[in-house]
Amino acid sequence: MFYGKGGFGRADDVTMNIHVKNRIFVLFHLTLFPLMGGCSLLGFSAYPVAHVMTKDTKDVLANTPNYPDVPRELSKEVQANHYLQPGDELLVETVVMDPDGNDPGIRLPADQQVMADGSIDIGAFGRVVIASMTLEQAEASIQRVINTKIQKSVQVNVRLIQPIHRYYVIGEVNSPGAYPLTGNETVLDAIMEAGGLTARASACDLLLARPTDPCSCRITLPVCYRAITQLGDTTTNYHLKPGDRIFVSRQSLCEEITAYVRGGKTCDRCCKKQTPCCDPRASTFDMPSFIDTGMEWIQPIDPPSSDGADVNQGDSQSVRPTEETPRPLEFDGELDFGMLLQ
Repeated sequence: MFYGKGGFGRADDVTMNIHVKNRIFVLFHLTLFPLMGGCSLLGFSAYPVAHVMTKDTKDVLANTPNYPDVPRELSKEVQANHYLQPGDELLVETVVMDPDGNDPGIRLPADQQVMADGSIDIGAFGRVVIASMTLEQAEASIQRVINTKIQKSVQVNVRLIQPIHRYYVIGEVNSPGAYPLTGNETVLDAIMEAGGLTARASACDLLLARPTDPCSCRITLPVCYRAITQLGDTTTNYHLKPGDRIFVSRQSLCEEITAYVRGGKTCDRCCKKQTPCCDPRASTFDMPSFIDTGMEWIQPIDPPSSDGADVNQGDSQSVRPTEETPRPLEFDGELDFGMLLQ
C-alpha cells in the first residue's frame, strides 16, 4: 500500500506528540498531588484542614481593640467567689467546739470529690448536694443535716483542695490539651505548659478566646508571642480565667514562602513602641498587683442550735449571715487570724 511521500513520518510525529503530552500531563499531576495533599518538603498544604484560623475569627479579631482593659501579667485579677461544681476536691472535717477540747466523736470521710450529681458523701449521715454553693454555704448545709440527726450543735469545716477549673491550649503546640487552672497562670505559662510552639506554628496568628453565651458577642484577644518572649512585653500576656482557649494557628502558604523575608518582623496587631530602658534597674516590676473584682465579703455562718428550732433542711432561706460589720479585704498575701483570737 502506498501512503505517499513522508506519510509514515507524519504519523509517527503525531503519535510521538500525543505520548509527550500525556507524559507531561501525568508528571504535572504527580507533582501537584503531594503539594495539594500536604506532603511537600516545606510542610505546608494548599488545603489544610486543621489548626487554621477561619475568616470569621479573623474578622472578630480585627474588630477587637488593640489594647483592651483586661488583666495581664503585671496587673492580675483575683477571681470571683468559687462556686462548687462536680469534680472539685474537698476536705471535710468537724471542728472541736467543746471548751474542754473534747472530740465531738463524729467521723466524716475526709477527702471528697463532688460527684456528677453535685453531691458528696458524709458517711452515716447520707449525701448532701452542694453544687453551685460557696464553701460557707456548703458548710452550713452539711451542718444542718448532721445537727438534725444527732440533735447536737457541731461545726463543720470545708476546704477546697483542688478546683476543677480548666484552660485549653489548641493548635500548633507540642502537647495540646486541657490543663488545670490554679489562678495565677498567664498566656506564656499556658504555652510553656503545653510544650511550646511547634516548627509549623504561625508567628502572628495566635489568640486567646474567652467563653461567652450562645449567640452573643465574642471575646478574642490577640497574642504577640515573640514580643512576650523576646522583649518582655506584657501587653498581650493576659491573665487566664476558667475556660479560656489559647489557639495557635498553623503557618499559611504565604508565611512559609516569605519566612526568610518577613519572619523577623513585628506582627501588625502587636505593640510597636519598643524602646530600650537606659537603666535596666528602672523596671517597676516587683510583685504582680492583684486587682479586686469587687467580690462581696461572705460572713461566717454559725451552726444551728442543738434544740433543732432553727433546723430546716428543706428551707434554703434559713441560712442567714450575721449582722456584723463586713471586714475589708486585704490582698497582701497573708492570712488574718485576729478574729479567732477575740
